[in-house]
Amino acid sequence: MSIDDIVRAGRGWASRGLLLCVSLMASGCSSSAGAGGSAGADAAAEVGPADATTDTRSPTNSPDAAVQDASTHAGDSMAMADGPVESGMGGGVAIPSSGCGKTSTVTFGPVPNENPSAAPGSGSGVGTGAGGWVTITSSGQPRSFAMRLPEGYDSTKPYWLIFGFHWRGGTADQVDNGGTNGYWWAYYGLERESNNGAIFVAPQGLDDGWANTSDEDLTFTDDMISLIEANYCVDTTHLISTGFSWGAGMTYAIACARAKVFHAAVLYEGGVISGCDSPATDPIAYMQIEGLTDTTLPISGAYPMRDKFVMNNGCTPMDMSLDNPGTALEPPEPPPYLSPGGHICTAYSGCSKGHPLEWCVHQSGHGPGPVDGTADLYNSCATPPNTCSTTCPCTWTPDAVWSWLTSF
Repeated sequence: MSIDDIVRAGRGWASRGLLLCVSLMASGCSSSAGAGGSAGADAAAEVGPADATTDTRSPTNSPDAAVQDASTHAGDSMAMADGPVESGMGGGVAIPSSGCGKTSTVTFGPVPNENPSAAPGSGSGVGTGAGGWVTITSSGQPRSFAMRLPEGYDSTKPYWLIFGFHWRGGTADQVDNGGTNGYWWAYYGLERESNNGAIFVAPQGLDDGWANTSDEDLTFTDDMISLIEANYCVDTTHLISTGFSWGAGMTYAIACARAKVFHAAVLYEGGVISGCDSPATDPIAYMQIEGLTDTTLPISGAYPMRDKFVMNNGCTPMDMSLDNPGTALEPPEPPPYLSPGGHICTAYSGCSKGHPLEWCVHQSGHGPGPVDGTADLYNSCATPPNTCSTTCPCTWTPDAVWSWLTSF
């Protein structure tokens, strides 16, 4: 999905110590709200195409945006044997699901709003890879999701299972096909980063959101996992949740309530808007990306979310004075928009084994694909016929997220 679309609608880091990562991406991409794909504006309200909506801290509307990044990390599938086997992506040991070695009985239909004849950049293309639309019954009602299998899927090899939750007013197809940015931004850029080497799922929220009333969206997540693990070969040690805006809120709810099931959670501009079931004390690998100028879900609400998992993961807390622009943890408030220096990612030290915590702060607003050196949240350089380059840079987030996911 592209920003335009979005607006429209671990193991082994334990004692690594403080690490500051400053982007070296060059500036030069237009900030026009063309057909591209980063997310919302950094003004008080974000404006996108005619059907854009606004996301607030309570579950109302959210203009969510997405973007993409320019290099591909190869992700090998994981070889399977009887019992635990070595994982091919990021190392570690894979524990195969019950679906390994079996023939799936899942029936795929066409993903709504996807058209094989759609022009590049239209936002209506078909997602990449075998798969399609699946409908199940969960909590007594029909629920649906898009799903993509790895290239050359082999039922004897366990694969990572990665969920991409859409934003408020967004839809599963925009996550699945990458919106106007196309494949470059599919599943927040991670399908491309994995070299089509994982199982990807884009769930559809009720009323295009994730209110999680009576935990019905958590139950839906449980039901999707049960179906997929019984029919496909999944590495049960590597279930990953990602999401932007309300999708990040849903990912936070999963981190709170399903840390023993999920390996990692990645939040782009989130808030506590889908709940956080008590006691929510289990550790989980946790990455959170926040914008200094996000007025939809301000960074002030993100600090306590991060701090909960600093505590759960046993990480060494940072001094609260560093939660300010222009410190070691945060770039200065714009203008100017810097490149390099437009974002800072910090790896917390002292975290328990397998539970690293990465905190990234950028200068831009409400969008999952900020581009250093500009306030542009539409990632226009990734929308055909444009291409990402040093003179027309795309967002840094897919590279950063994938590098983190494959580092532990």
